[in-house]
Amino acid sequence: MPAKNGLPELLPCLDVNDPQYDGVVVVTDTVQKLRDNQLNTLAEAVQNYAKVDSAFEKEVVLINTDVVPSKRLIFAPTGPLNRDYDDVRRFADAALKGMKRALQAGCRKPLLVRPIDDSFPKAGSVTTLGSLSALYVPIEVREDVPSKCYKAEAVGIWCNSEERVKEGIALAKAVELGRIITRDIGGSDPERMAAPNVAKYVEEEFKDTCVKVTVISDPAKLRREYPLYAAVNRSADQVERHQGRVIFLEYVGAGDIEKTLFLVGKGVTYDTGGADIKAGGVMAGMHRDKCGAAAVAGFFKILSEMKPKGLRVVGSMAMVRNSVGANCYVADEIITSRAGVRIRVGNTDAEGRMAMADVLCQAKEQALNAVNPQLFTIATLTGHVIRAYGPNYTAILDNGPARKLNNAQDIQAAGDTWGDPFEISTLRRDDYDFHRGPSEYEDVLQCNNAPSSATARGHQTPAAFMIEASGLEKHGKDSDKPLPYSHLDIAGSSGPFPGIPTGAPIVALAAHFVFPRC
Repeated sequence: MPAKNGLPELLPCLDVNDPQYDGVVVVTDTVQKLRDNQLNTLAEAVQNYAKVDSAFEKEVVLINTDVVPSKRLIFAPTGPLNRDYDDVRRFADAALKGMKRALQAGCRKPLLVRPIDDSFPKAGSVTTLGSLSALYVPIEVREDVPSKCYKAEAVGIWCNSEERVKEGIALAKAVELGRIITRDIGGSDPERMAAPNVAKYVEEEFKDTCVKVTVISDPAKLRREYPLYAAVNRSADQVERHQGRVIFLEYVGAGDIEKTLFLVGKGVTYDTGGADIKAGGVMAGMHRDKCGAAAVAGFFKILSEMKPKGLRVVGSMAMVRNSVGANCYVADEIITSRAGVRIRVGNTDAEGRMAMADVLCQAKEQALNAVNPQLFTIATLTGHVIRAYGPNYTAILDNGPARKLNNAQDIQAAGDTWGDPFEISTLRRDDYDFHRGPSEYEDVLQCNNAPSSATARGHQTPAAFMIEASGLEKHGKDSDKPLPYSHLDIAGSSGPFPGIPTGAPIVALAAHFVFPRC
């Protein structure tokens, strides 16, 4: 059963001098903007401090001042915002640092002063989300040490408009609850969030909500309906607490359905590499290989909170442990996928695409009869994506029908606005050719024998594999039944290890598909 989520009460505030708060966190780029919003006393306190500390525009500072009842004013500067490379994440970064400093100072009920910045229309909401990131408490801590369940008792959110601050709090709460679920599942250790435990967590979280949960645990059914997934699960299936689960979630919004989303998440609870074992000390951190499935669950939490109209969403969490042992699958095996495609295993450490391909095939089957469907896979899939784009960006790849919808560009724009950035990659013929079966034994080769980071187009080719293995290749732009499909590689954007998962990419997805319907 999920522990208390650790999110303190969020309170709207229009008065920075409210005595119930024990610290005031101010996020802005210039003191003049405080004056523009009639926060003159705060501006004066900061300017007085600036006379004795020239670092005040570069670092978070705590000012002892009588202008607020608590005497604690935490100034969190964003730095410049007008350069070519500045974006709205400056606000989230500053808010995160500012809230951490407030907690270090002993604040249990801080007040966040949201910026009003015309150059970034969502600066206030992004700031609020940044500050809430500092308040996350890992589920293991919440369960094992109840006294540490909350880092703060409550958080006040200041804005110059009562209507705006209330709306902003409702949205921020929904998104943060989604990110908490994403972090709980994605960041927790491989035993706490082994597949059976993930299923229990999800069932409890969505009990008595508008989200329907279905769990498949029967080994015979898993082998029959998801043969590629079952191959990965074969060794773990010998250990009861590690046995795989495929978890389905469904949300149906009010009114006529105008859009249907199918989300398939990689949920590898621990990746040893299997028979092609991860050697040389690179196995640590592989409990985070379930962040794709975790993001699916988190997205559904946002749906359950915001209840968008006209939207149907079907989610799949392919929860499996890639264990090594006498019964593990090995390179050179030939396995026929759900779509009837003969797959030769090239490397057992390419298990994520195997776990998702059959589930994606099932989503494809359902999408053929759905209203205005779009399919997605979400996965911490490759080291190559980090080599290509660095550690902070989700890569998105569209097939032909998705490209016609301008899908990647639209989601990227939403992510840029909300501080959840995407980089757009392109699927090309080389990626499909890479996986064509090299002999008459197989139709498709699962993988080569080199790490993705040492393979040309190492984060693009897996999307082509999933298209081929799932039968989606028959539903490209040349088909009479085209199906838009996009692959999201979040190996970098899901967050650092050691560290807290970010919750990416659910903010951008919600901004594009959910917020406009609420």
